Amino acid sequence: MDVVCHVITKLELGGAQEVAMRVVSSLDRRRFRPVLIAGPDGLLTEEAHALQGVELRLIPSLAREIHPLQDLRALWELVATFRRLRPKIVHTHSSKAGILGRIAAWLAGVPCILHTIHGYGVTPAQPYWLQRLLIGLEWMVGRVTTHWIAVSQADRRQGIEWELFTASKVSVVRPGIDPEVFAARIEAAERDRLRAALGVGPEDLLVGTVSCLKPQKSPEDFIRVAALVCQRMPAAKCILVGDGELRPRIEAMIQAEGLQEKVTLLGWRRDVPALLKALDVFVLTSQWEGLPCAILEARASRVPIVATRVGGAAEAIVEGIQGTLCPAGDVRALAGRVCQILGDARLRADLRNGSEELPEEFTIQETVKQYQSLYTYLLHSRRPAGNTMKLQPNRLS
Repeated sequence: MDVVCHVITKLELGGAQEVAMRVVSSLDRRRFRPVLIAGPDGLLTEEAHALQGVELRLIPSLAREIHPLQDLRALWELVATFRRLRPKIVHTHSSKAGILGRIAAWLAGVPCILHTIHGYGVTPAQPYWLQRLLIGLEWMVGRVTTHWIAVSQADRRQGIEWELFTASKVSVVRPGIDPEVFAARIEAAERDRLRAALGVGPEDLLVGTVSCLKPQKSPEDFIRVAALVCQRMPAAKCILVGDGELRPRIEAMIQAEGLQEKVTLLGWRRDVPALLKALDVFVLTSQWEGLPCAILEARASRVPIVATRVGGAAEAIVEGIQGTLCPAGDVRALAGRVCQILGDARLRADLRNGSEELPEEFTIQETVKQYQSLYTYLLHSRRPAGNTMKLQPNRLS
């Protein structure tokens, strides 16, 4: 069996983390021995320990914040780990783990080094000089990257434009979810009971989001949208599922807007499939994304969606079928779309009933299948001539 190491900075509740965990737990054990490497103190660490047949290695110095001495220590701890494990493939996720993990894999002589772009670390909020610095750093580390994976066509195009990679060195593989968990039907009485537990009455209309409280997700915009929606629609209530660094600011905004009786912060929850079924509208206010799993989960749950048009959102949502997309930061447009859906029961029903099943490309089964196919191709392409196989570009690019 070939050792495959997946590296991610921190096992918090997030799309990149959950995809990495699903992939390592689903790899064919007859062909691959999966190892998951991460920083400490993540909310998903205990779940990762429980993954059957997956070895978990925690690197104490691997943290999201930039700290030169600690980052150098993490680099050498990763090099030592790779030298002990002797993986044939190192597959990194997220910007920080992507930089350190790929350099460490190269120093350790790992033959195949892959990186998945779950959205770039280069963001609109950064000054121009920092954006160019980060793009340059990605370009340099890209010289030791065997193959790149983008979760959206938008990220693939952006990387080619920045000259991080050529078209032949990148594949689009979606961050799949398990649609059955979210597509399961719920009885009306059970939905009413769940909504009642959230403080939502039979005549109320419930708007919600699922996201980490960090700048990328712009939870402040969600509160601004909530304020406008609740002003126009007295029956509206809102829930925010998630937690993070911006929680104190969000709590202060709720107080300042007088939304204490209208907006509830639920923190991190593990019953997201049930909570999505309690919603009348799902909202995502991200400023930038790769392709958010939360949108895929809401779509699989057949909840009407109002989201920002960032990253691969337009590749997962068909306008007028699953919901609608608005420019990032346009709070009034987002609130207007939410109110339109809340105020039209027929439209809500059409959006719920007209949505087709989640396409196969967005399922975790297809994600694992494409990863394994790519691994096999890359491993064979580095063996002596005569043992190679052809890449199927229609599946992987």
